[in-house]
Amino acid sequence: MKIKSKNFRVRQGDRVDLEKWPTRIDPVHRSKADYEAALADHVARLSAQQQLLYASNRHAVLLIFQAMDAAGKDGAIAHVMSGVNPQGCQVFSFKHPSPAELQHDFLWRTTRDLPERGRIGIFNRSYYEEVLIARVHPEILQSEGLPDAPRKGGDLWADRYRSIVDLESHLHRNGTHIIKFYLHLSKDEQRKRFLERIDDPHKNWKFSDADVAERAFWDDYMKAYERCLSATSTREAPWYVVPADDKPTARLIVSQIVLDAMVGLKMSYPSVDAERRAALQAIRARLVS
Repeated sequence: MKIKSKNFRVRQGDRVDLEKWPTRIDPVHRSKADYEAALADHVARLSAQQQLLYASNRHAVLLIFQAMDAAGKDGAIAHVMSGVNPQGCQVFSFKHPSPAELQHDFLWRTTRDLPERGRIGIFNRSYYEEVLIARVHPEILQSEGLPDAPRKGGDLWADRYRSIVDLESHLHRNGTHIIKFYLHLSKDEQRKRFLERIDDPHKNWKFSDADVAERAFWDDYMKAYERCLSATSTREAPWYVVPADDKPTARLIVSQIVLDAMVGLKMSYPSVDAERRAALQAIRARLVS
């Protein structure tokens, strides 16, 4: 089955209703072997594109992953990027901000880790937490030292959406191409995965009591995600809603979207002029002799 990236893209201006976006679709692979072969093909092609990205040194790529707990962000990143040169790719996971980070604006700590030209950066969670968990749990804002006006006003979230869109637009103009994934997991599938973490001793370390406690706020999170996706998916930095109940299908969709985006950059290896080619041939002759 051919994966069409546009089928998962949130178009700029669309009002997102996540109940209308599936968490599971028909598998895009016929068997486990077919999945492994398709993923290996995607990984190999991504590796080639990453080499072009590094050699051309004109663009940077930023992948952002957001999702509810147990949606498979770590697995998607590990599998999709498994063939990329580690020197050309960095992954950052953003947890609760440190006291020093709370002394700055909400975009500061992630801005420090943006990829340089020629590299791929991956944010496992990101500045979007500040319009997601902070919206579901507004008490978080009390530790952020916000000025009284935005803290009390009703436009805080609209202001943050605008700040995010402005930042991403600035980055795009300067060569950083942003691809954002929301791994769309159903509440029932999350329950099953939590149970697996309890029942399998090798997965006990993954289980967190706090993750289960957050299930009580599921509907609030869905509303926060809907508003976020609606407000911040743009032509320059689109959101993709990826059905995540089936991990292999989700990974193939993610890898295809990343591959399509990088191919779309139309990169090429730097060319050399006649003088440089002559110099290289002279060096070659010396090495041969």
